[in-house]
Amino acid sequence: MLDRSTPIAFVATADAAAAQRFYGGVLGLELVGDDPFALVFRLAGTVLRVQKVERVAPQPFTVLGWRVDDLDALLDELARRGVRCERWPGLEQDARGAWTAPSGARVAWFKDPDGNVLSLTRFA
Repeated sequence: MLDRSTPIAFVATADAAAAQRFYGGVLGLELVGDDPFALVFRLAGTVLRVQKVERVAPQPFTVLGWRVDDLDALLDELARRGVRCERWPGLEQDARGAWTAPSGARVAWFKDPDGNVLSLTRFA
């Protein structure tokens, strides 16, 4: 039924200005809308709605991620832009912060200004 419908991604922010700087400036997403309810960014054929809320209760798991081809280059560029990868107890992560899953996929996590966990994955 919904397998042919385009999904919409959502995250929340309590600081729309910081979220706009991060998603637009740091991550390079194109802002296509800003209304009282959300910032709207173009996201690879779909949209990301960054919902404007009073308080954000960040989850301890990934809420939004990207499949990427060159994880190392992206992590280096994000580091130059001030993004720090998260380190998780019990996961062996390399110098850049990437973990290699048993499947061979490499995953790195970072947070947006509201503490939402985001990820980048290069599949094996």
